[in-house]
Amino acid sequence: MTIYYDCRHCGQRIGKLDQKEIDVSLLGFDQLTNKDLTDMIYYDQDGNMRVKSICENCQRTLEQHPNYHELDFFLQ
Repeated sequence: MTIYYDCRHCGQRIGKLDQKEIDVSLLGFDQLTNKDLTDMIYYDQDGNMRVKSICENCQRTLEQHPNYHELDFFLQ
């Protein structure tokens, strides 16, 4: 299984883990609430796990413009 990490705001690929077996508890997914799991993690049509996260550029933008946290999408 491959786990892809993509930015939830700009869609940029942040990284990927590609292993036959992955213990998701080592990744901290067991610490997430059910709502967070639903909002952040899904499986694509190929059976790969997709994790919505945030890239450094979008994080920097949110730090510079805190009011953007109110928006679902701040990139146009």
